[in-house]
Amino acid sequence: MAEMKYNVEHTGDETILTIEGTLDVMTAPELRTVVDQLVNERRQSVTLELSSLRLIDSSGVGVIVSLFKRIRANGGQVKIVGLRDQPRAIFRLLRLDRVFPV
Repeated sequence: MAEMKYNVEHTGDETILTIEGTLDVMTAPELRTVVDQLVNERRQSVTLELSSLRLIDSSGVGVIVSLFKRIRANGGQVKIVGLRDQPRAIFRLLRLDRVFPV
């Protein structure tokens, strides 16, 4: 059973979204709700902290790309920190490391 935990922390204008565990077809819908909330709150600066993210699939990537596009459309920015292991390999494979400041 895939398990994901996340935490949203607001410090001034900065929002840090920490994702742990597995971001896949089973857990992506839960994170999509969080993304919708951040977009609706018009957050301008979002940092994804992914050092504890062990596994990601195309559904998870889709949620992250959606967050990136929607925050950018509002004039904000998304950056990713702590990417490693399998998620880092996926981001490189999809050339997302060229899109996101990783």
